[in-house]
Amino acid sequence: MRVLITGIAGFIGSNLALRLQAAGWDVSGVDAFTDYYAVGLKRGTAERLKACGIEVLEADLGEAACPEVTPYLEGVDAVVHLAAQPGISAKTPWEDYNRNNVVATHRLLEAAREAGVKRFVNVSSSSVYGLRAMDSEVGEPKPASWYGETKLAAELEVMGAHRLNGFPACSLRLFSVYGERERPDKLFPRLIRSIANDEEFPLFEGSRGHQRSFTYVGDICEAIACVLDKWDKAEGEIFNVGTDQCFTTGEAIEAVQEIMGKKALINLLPPRPGDQAATHANIDKIRKVLGWEPKASLGQGLERMVKWYRDEVQGKVDWR
Repeated sequence: MRVLITGIAGFIGSNLALRLQAAGWDVSGVDAFTDYYAVGLKRGTAERLKACGIEVLEADLGEAACPEVTPYLEGVDAVVHLAAQPGISAKTPWEDYNRNNVVATHRLLEAAREAGVKRFVNVSSSSVYGLRAMDSEVGEPKPASWYGETKLAAELEVMGAHRLNGFPACSLRLFSVYGERERPDKLFPRLIRSIANDEEFPLFEGSRGHQRSFTYVGDICEAIACVLDKWDKAEGEIFNVGTDQCFTTGEAIEAVQEIMGKKALINLLPPRPGDQAATHANIDKIRKVLGWEPKASLGQGLERMVKWYRDEVQGKVDWR
């Protein structure tokens, strides 16, 4: 079985590629290597994947017309669509979110339909729920950021293709994923780097009390693998994917400080508009339908992430 992963050189994509290859999948992927973050880090990740026999193609789905995308899908049984414009930065224009989340998904979807792909896993986000992401999958989406709005629009198109044309698709709404090779601007990478290098750690005012379902990337990869393996149950469905264990950002910061044996030098910044006040994954549906359960505790995941940073990043990669 052959799978194509979009955003394969990114955080979740690279971890998923190695997980699926270990399970016997023939894995390939595409990545645009945009300058949104650490191109050098992503290219290093791509070289590691290539060394493992995983094909990594460079392509911008936001620009490529359907006939140009289709060759990447020849002989592909499944697509996992992770590529996106992430984050809620005020510096990122709406046009980038629309182009990289909505337009790119539309073009990939059309190409996948033309190529006869049998399993299309759209990776969405808890941001579609809005400032308090605590609902089940039947809850009303209330996105409060351009990121959430465009991820919802992409999901609606994918699931609409299933309802209208029988296209074999499902969508996964991920909750607060962290772990090895995470995007450098995210909470844990910034915190670990700041503590390790005795630098100031920027923290948005009010965020210490934010609640999060911090979900280890290995568990996310297991969930996606489970969806692919149990496609007869997953097709046509939307699933929340995360841990139902909830922590505040302050508790998470304390956990990292304990692991690293050092306090962070916190620099308090003004509140960030669009930041979710609470995410708490309701995973009753994926438990019942697919039997998936997250396994890693927050402490276990953070231990692995800190070890990875010390072994593979510190002093070796410009992780910014």
